[in-house]
Amino acid sequence: MAGSSALAPLLSGFSLGASLIVAIGSQNAFVLRQGLKREHVFVVSTVCFLCDALLIALGAGGFGALVASSPTLLTAALWGGAAFLLFYGLRSFQAAWRPGTLEASRDDAPLAGFLRVVLTTLALTLLNPHVYLDTVLLLGSLAGQYPAMARVRFAIGAMLASFVWFYGIGYGARILAPLFRRPAAWRALDLLVGCTMWFIAGNLVWGRIGTP
Repeated sequence: MAGSSALAPLLSGFSLGASLIVAIGSQNAFVLRQGLKREHVFVVSTVCFLCDALLIALGAGGFGALVASSPTLLTAALWGGAAFLLFYGLRSFQAAWRPGTLEASRDDAPLAGFLRVVLTTLALTLLNPHVYLDTVLLLGSLAGQYPAMARVRFAIGAMLASFVWFYGIGYGARILAPLFRRPAAWRALDLLVGCTMWFIAGNLVWGRIGTP
């Protein structure tokens, strides 16, 4: 009985973390695209997971209350994130105009390409205010309802959900590789990514303008 009660916060954190992270978003769309291209998949998945783990830890540690009381960080991230999403969405639409295939491997990309991918991953992760709302504020507030050790297990559960998801879609995307040998499939994906980026950016701006 004691074992099941000790496991409950872990399972609760995992299920809630999974429910928040599985939603289609700019970060997930980028990880999926990198997985299909087989370009720096491990690095992209690791950066996403580590950022999530850090933010979850901050939220469970009580940082969420500090952020909620001083929304300046979220406001700056909102406008910066919206601008970046609009820019990246435009790039996706441009890529859809000249779709590629999976025939050419990009595993030997130069260092500049590696840094570009890392910086893009960080920007899509840290410039999205929804990331802070989900991890630092929501998960943090729910973790605060548990006593000390149970709170740690709750946070670990949420981190495990992030780990499973990002590495899962990053490497699991290869199952779809045969489909994406056709330029039409890449065009459809790039259009979906572009629409997703612009939709999220529009929601961010509209939510800010519509707030009294």
